[in-house]
Amino acid sequence: IMRDSVFNCCFLPPPPPGEVEILNRRPGKMAAPADKRFLIFFDFDETIVDECSDDVVVQAAPGQRLPGWLKDTYQPGHYNEYMQRVLAYMAEQGVTEQAVRSVIEKIPASPGILTLFQYLRTRTQDFEIVLVSDANMFFIETWLCRAGARQLFLKIFTNPASFNEDGRLLLGPYHAHNCPRCPENMCKQVVVRDYLARRIRERGRPYQHVFYVGDGANDFCPSLILGPRDTAFARRDYPMHKLIMEVQADFKATVVPWASGEDVVARLRRLVEEK
Repeated sequence: IMRDSVFNCCFLPPPPPGEVEILNRRPGKMAAPADKRFLIFFDFDETIVDECSDDVVVQAAPGQRLPGWLKDTYQPGHYNEYMQRVLAYMAEQGVTEQAVRSVIEKIPASPGILTLFQYLRTRTQDFEIVLVSDANMFFIETWLCRAGARQLFLKIFTNPASFNEDGRLLLGPYHAHNCPRCPENMCKQVVVRDYLARRIRERGRPYQHVFYVGDGANDFCPSLILGPRDTAFARRDYPMHKLIMEVQADFKATVVPWASGEDVVARLRRLVEEK
């Protein structure tokens, strides 16, 4: 995927455009966030879904392809800007919101991910679930709502995106940062680190374990701040897994390669049921 760099009790203000938060939409059904023992982060593209949503959306373009001149405008580290041009081109070609929504809804889930989601639904008292993705809010919410999984996620951190009155999907960067490993529009380590610090302050105590489920080079960066009690679930033989293997001697967290969400369920079940 081009977007992967080689390495690359108090009032809370409203979330930025690239964030959406759900706090106990079903009273009585979920423990208060402060009561959760575990925090689990998910990537989206090629982790929750089995393809890159930015690649899939091209299926809604005329001829299901982009012109060469447009593809040639991509520059490493500037994927978000490239996708802004792609979406503008699609709007100019008359691609509708419904056409975009339709192709995104049809992206298959990664193997075993729906089984993993079903397991997490049975343990809502234990897990605080957060999504961190360099895709965009429209794609993610479209797919999760179609899959009936939106309710699982307390918070989504991603690039803001929404259709304007002219029918154009407007995409923006999530934030600015100084990390040399990551694309200029998002460093997931910054997101994860800041979220962890804020939540530990709010809770008054750390989580028993923090988990990160991902696949890409931009998932390697946040996994570097996980500690010895935490677990990095890296999709087997994908960039995150390969990069972790290169620094394995210095990597602090437990590494669990996964080929199916069922691999993640097996490890989580053991930890959750430990006495």
